[in-house]
Amino acid sequence: MSAAANKQLVRKFFEEFSAGKIEDALAMLADGATWWVAGSFPLSGTMTKAEFLELSNQLGPMMPDGLRLTPTAFTAEGDRVAVEATSYAKMASGKTYNNEYHFLFEVRGGQIQALREYFDTMHANDVFCGDDQTQKK
Repeated sequence: MSAAANKQLVRKFFEEFSAGKIEDALAMLADGATWWVAGSFPLSGTMTKAEFLELSNQLGPMMPDGLRLTPTAFTAEGDRVAVEATSYAKMASGKTYNNEYHFLFEVRGGQIQALREYFDTMHANDVFCGDDQTQKK
């Protein structure tokens, strides 16, 4: 696939994910795809497609209105698509999750083979794992 086609696939991934269609978004990942999350907090590490779906199902109830991921810039070259994005979710706890990301996708054969996610892990840890400490709003 061309870089433009890869970019379109990744754009569609974000549309489905932000619409709460997690299984449809994950259908764009190859069966052997990996999702790596930066940092050293409880949600960090490398996950399989099935493990990421399980994590999403666990986190879903924490965000009753879902998680909106909004891409703000795309760069595509060969089989790699880089995306800058922001997120927003109102948590069931009353906290607001509003983070900034850099995602790097590897696309081959019309499917996402690997995804690397970089973001403010301290903010994520506070909102998802922490107590009532200061947070971004």
